[in-house]
Amino acid sequence: MTNKELEEYLETFLGAESGFPFGPEALVFKVKGKMFAILAQRDGREYVTLKVKPEDGEVLTSQFADITPGYHTNKRHWITVYYPGDVDDSLVRDLSEQSYKLVASKLPKYERVSLGLA
Repeated sequence: MTNKELEEYLETFLGAESGFPFGPEALVFKVKGKMFAILAQRDGREYVTLKVKPEDGEVLTSQFADITPGYHTNKRHWITVYYPGDVDDSLVRDLSEQSYKLVASKLPKYERVSLGLA
């Protein structure tokens, strides 16, 4: 997995928009104005920071060396996945989709309907 590959995947999510609100180093993906992924690089490694349910984050950070509590985010609700590493590309894509759906689930009903999620 690379940030470019993940960026192309995230762009397929309905209503996903990307930009650089924190500067040119971090590409942020949002759905209806709510952040669900941050793609960046640190210490020579690419990573993505994603929203998770707190209990899922605890399990993932205990099972994978390359999944840590969210970098520069709320450590309880976000995780950071470094790659390449011990996390399969398919899991990175799955966690990205879960993050999108988790954020979208908190949107008002009319916005969820417009995304086909209600």
